[in-house]
Amino acid sequence: MPADERVLVIPTSRFRAAGYFHGFRAADEAYLAALLDPAAFSFRPRREVETDPDFKQLIPYVVPRCGADLFHYRRGSSGTETRLAALRSVGIGGHVSEEDAAGGEDPYRTGMLRELAEEVEIGCRWVERLLGFINDDRTFVGSVHLGVVHLFELEAPAVRPREDALAEAGFAPLADLAARRDEFETWSQFVFDALTAR
Repeated sequence: MPADERVLVIPTSRFRAAGYFHGFRAADEAYLAALLDPAAFSFRPRREVETDPDFKQLIPYVVPRCGADLFHYRRGSSGTETRLAALRSVGIGGHVSEEDAAGGEDPYRTGMLRELAEEVEIGCRWVERLLGFINDDRTFVGSVHLGVVHLFELEAPAVRPREDALAEAGFAPLADLAARRDEFETWSQFVFDALTAR
């Protein structure tokens, strides 16, 4: 990461006022409006907010799905988040930077689409649905991040990694991946639970 990178955050106090939770929370209009309101956004130096629990970095977490199969990969050593290296994941995304604010009135969405395009190439049509939010304050990484889960329903299993950080990539049935949940980062485990909930 650039030493001077500034990333999108919201105050942790705003998150708590909207309704604190642990794990996964399904999206609803009120919660969405409270957390993704551009008026609440600010951009702060990443090197500072990575260790400051007074702020939550909003992280888009895009989950590509084709029928019953999810895209998955192993985080390679070349990724920027070394604390997650070697774990498996079903989510694609990363930090929204201050440069994304120059792309229009919604820096969060601009950053989400930029991160997606940097990490993978999707070779088919898709329909997007905002699935919900992920919070995990049990870990130091989780205490300063808030995941925003976007489910991309694909017409075909056509996703190709653009970065070495996405190793051993492919599609597999959700049930098979969930049965090996201990190999996956906690955010992916929360997604498994959300997608398999009755």
